Amino acid sequence: MTTTEFDHVKIGIIGAGSWGLSLARKLARKQHDVTVWVFEEAEYNELAQTHHSQDFLPEITLPDSIHFSMDLGDFVDYQYIVNAVPSHAVRTIFGQFAQLGGQPEIAVNVAKGVENDTLKRMSEILQEELASLEKFEVVTLSGPTHAEEVSRDIPTAIVAASDSQNAAEVVQSIFMDDTFRVYTNHDIIGTELGGSLKNVIAIAAGIIDGIGFGDNSKAALMTRGITEITRLGVAAGAKEETFSGLSGIGDLIVTCLSQHSRNRYVGEQIGLGKSLDEILSQMKMVAEGVKTTKSVHQMSQKYGVEMPISEQIYQVLFNDKDPQKVVRDLMTRDPVHERHSM
Repeated sequence: MTTTEFDHVKIGIIGAGSWGLSLARKLARKQHDVTVWVFEEAEYNELAQTHHSQDFLPEITLPDSIHFSMDLGDFVDYQYIVNAVPSHAVRTIFGQFAQLGGQPEIAVNVAKGVENDTLKRMSEILQEELASLEKFEVVTLSGPTHAEEVSRDIPTAIVAASDSQNAAEVVQSIFMDDTFRVYTNHDIIGTELGGSLKNVIAIAAGIIDGIGFGDNSKAALMTRGITEITRLGVAAGAKEETFSGLSGIGDLIVTCLSQHSRNRYVGEQIGLGKSLDEILSQMKMVAEGVKTTKSVHQMSQKYGVEMPISEQIYQVLFNDKDPQKVVRDLMTRDPVHERHSM
């Protein structure tokens, strides 16, 4: 494989949120032929007419070369497809895409989440819905990559993970540029779980901010958070070392600390006393960690893995537990070794 093989390829991005649009901009600036599928008509009209999205990237004007469509049928002959829709919509959208005849050679997943009840990762859903797609033809891109910064060419690093080294390297070559460094990784399970489960811990980080606790509290939360993420990930078949990389601790750090983080914002508002329904009703963007919290609760029971922080966030979100009581309950658990259950 040479990098020149992938200097100009045809790429369809399914999803026109902040991340899908940021990646579209980056790919178009690399002279790739990019078309973005848009779900809502008002957003489509805005993008098609102005190449601008007030809701998702208000400070950015997208390249004129990017095309927009509301018809999934326009993408059926694309060799490369990027899944950038919210995790809870992936099965429905790609089920429709498959019925239209969509058969990409490589599907690139950038959504973060674990499906409720089935506990499927996004790459597994893509394989199920796109019957022609083998697991070796799915690549997940994940890491500490807030769209607001990627769209402004702020230096960023990310991981392309796949069971196929060749597929990971193809995606690496297509996406990588001088401000967007792409590493490859064989552990797609750990890469996807790291990017998904960290959103639950980010909600906890936001609660800490909302309550008014400090740096000590958040440092402890993040450290113990990656411990329980790793514990569950290994039980699910991931490699422990993945969680010390970009898609693990790297993504956790940025999501717990950044003002761009939707999940941290949800937690902060809860810490300030607002209800979950009230918070979500006022948000345009999706906070994936809310639905993922349910999946983590189910996964911890399935694998028999102790997840004290994630379980307490589940109680806050879905059983109205007082965040202040959560902190007391976590701090007064029985004393254990730091590497307990690892």
